[in-house]
Amino acid sequence: MGRLFGTDGVRGVANRDLTAELALDLSVAAAHVLGEAGAFEGHRPVAVVGRDPRASGEFLEAAVVAGLASAGVDVWRLGVLPTPAVAFLTADLGADLGVMLSASHNPMPDNGIKFFARGGHKLDDAIEDAIEGRLREPWQRPTGPGVGRVRSRDDVAKRYVGHVTKTLRHKLDGLRVVLDCANGAAYDMAPAAFEAAGARVLTIHDRPDGLNINDGCGSTHLGDLCAAVVRERAQVGFAFDGDADRCLAVDAEGDAIDGDRLLAVLALAMRERGELTSDVVVSTVMSNVGFTQAMQDAGIAVEQTAVGDRYVLEAMREGGFSLGGEQSGHVIMSDFATTGDGLLTGLHVASRMAQTRRSLKDLASVVTPLPQVLVNVTGVDKAKVASHPDVGDAVKAAESSLGDSGRVLLRPSGTEPLVRVMVEASTPSQAQNVADELARVVRKYLAL
Repeated sequence: MGRLFGTDGVRGVANRDLTAELALDLSVAAAHVLGEAGAFEGHRPVAVVGRDPRASGEFLEAAVVAGLASAGVDVWRLGVLPTPAVAFLTADLGADLGVMLSASHNPMPDNGIKFFARGGHKLDDAIEDAIEGRLREPWQRPTGPGVGRVRSRDDVAKRYVGHVTKTLRHKLDGLRVVLDCANGAAYDMAPAAFEAAGARVLTIHDRPDGLNINDGCGSTHLGDLCAAVVRERAQVGFAFDGDADRCLAVDAEGDAIDGDRLLAVLALAMRERGELTSDVVVSTVMSNVGFTQAMQDAGIAVEQTAVGDRYVLEAMREGGFSLGGEQSGHVIMSDFATTGDGLLTGLHVASRMAQTRRSLKDLASVVTPLPQVLVNVTGVDKAKVASHPDVGDAVKAAESSLGDSGRVLLRPSGTEPLVRVMVEASTPSQAQNVADELARVVRKYLAL
């Protein structure tokens, strides 16, 4: 059996892989492990629990709350809100741990559980392994007044929106913005935050019904946002994923702006203000070579990590860096957040536009991306991608054919049952051909 925790919590098809029983047991084990690690420091522990709008989140939330309360943890139920809001509220409300129920950008049938330690920080691998190791162990259950109490809070949206808008140096007065809320957790908070910052806001995909999250919309499907920005003559559009911890953008001409270029816009703005610690930005190995070159040309060093915002966060914390992110739109601004925050990202990019009176297309033009193709290969054993000799030989052959004008990256997804094949090359057709051939090899030798 593989490790239960992936790069972003525990995920799977709800009620098949991620059951109510597993959610309850994970919550009990988390309470025990964090308690023994000294997180509760002799006081009655408090947890906050939030979720995205997925239908399965309703029963999974009930299971998590039951598990925590049965372990003697008092619980604040926060309702539907973004993952970064749960991280913020874990710290802001002085909670000992936070729990978010979401599968982020994954399709509706999936769900997931993410844990936050005190201060709103994601758990490190050792703590997650300890939680997994303590699942379903015998334990002494509290009784009577020892069980946890469960309450709801109705002030959390106002607290979070107030927090993100207060981080802005320049208001968005007059800026016309379209927001694609992915029928997800940011459906009401995103427009509230942008309007509070002074923007004129139009929203699409802002009516979650528990079944339509990420369904042809949001940061993984930008078509509707591209069309809406052009149709409404907006200056910019922002798309969030289901739990709003990532953000991608669309410029006034309807062209998509990925996380690399958003990260570059923010890095240059922060460096200009003297807020980019050590003139370093953290990214992952998935970042386009064009991003790295643009940052180096601007005198900004790039520190790369493995794929996953948790690894970006670890590098940022270790080095004391203030900005990091991923091409997929996870951007972490550590002066204001402990995790990727889509609303924060969009607000600060829009603020840079308002301050400079420059279009997003112009601001993002600092990066000239190398043509890049990403192919997701399903139905294969992702655990063997790094060890199969034929796959390794195919990668070496591809790298040799590209020479210094491109690169290849094969990696198992940390959140989905697939292998990602990424190729950069001097032309789009070359990148596509190499990626297709590598995907064929992966399917041939790693098929389940």
